[in-house]
Amino acid sequence: MGLFDMLLGNASEVNLNELQKEFADILIEGEQLERAFSVVRDKWIFTSKRLILLDVQGVTGSKREYLTIPYRNIAYFSIETAGSFDDDCEMKIYLKGTSTCITKEFTRRTNIKELQRLLASHVL
Repeated sequence: MGLFDMLLGNASEVNLNELQKEFADILIEGEQLERAFSVVRDKWIFTSKRLILLDVQGVTGSKREYLTIPYRNIAYFSIETAGSFDDDCEMKIYLKGTSTCITKEFTRRTNIKELQRLLASHVL
């Protein structure tokens, strides 16, 4: 992740091999990591069963919140591609039974359409 992207709060892709050990104790049997993105210390992890949002808290980062969103609880979602003057992509996820929208910005280098296809393959 570039410093500029980090300052803007844009997510960049993370190597799954690096995360496998970190998330091994919370994955269920048969669940596989598929894609992962990081913004500073926080992460969005797409698995074969769910979306995990990791919120690293505090100065030391020892406190962590793992929010699990089963794909079946996603009502709808949208993507916004990068433009000529807008250098980031964006994904919005809306949960069933709530007006809550979870938004994440990604770098221009992220293939947001491929990410949308991955989410669609689990939600639809």
